[in-house]
Amino acid sequence: MRMSRLVERDAHGPVKLDADDVDPEKGDIAVCRCGLSDDHPFCDGSHRATEDESAGETYCYDADGERRAVVNVVCEAESKGESEVGDANKTE
Repeated sequence: MRMSRLVERDAHGPVKLDADDVDPEKGDIAVCRCGLSDDHPFCDGSHRATEDESAGETYCYDADGERRAVVNVVCEAESKGESEVGDANKTE
């Protein structure tokens, strides 16, 4: 079963984790894989909100955790009436 969600990020690239990242109480590092954590790259349990997502649906989550189903994704080029294929083949 495959799910998808739109996740906006404000940083790109890898995050280096080291021994200082180990939780002294738990003794482990939990890395976020859902993209919803407020403590990224660490898991804060936000993934629990995704447990009842339906297969084949794409969701977005608001800052307050509200989930909405995505109906349509429009890229900037498409919204301006340009073709993605046409843009990829342009030469200047």
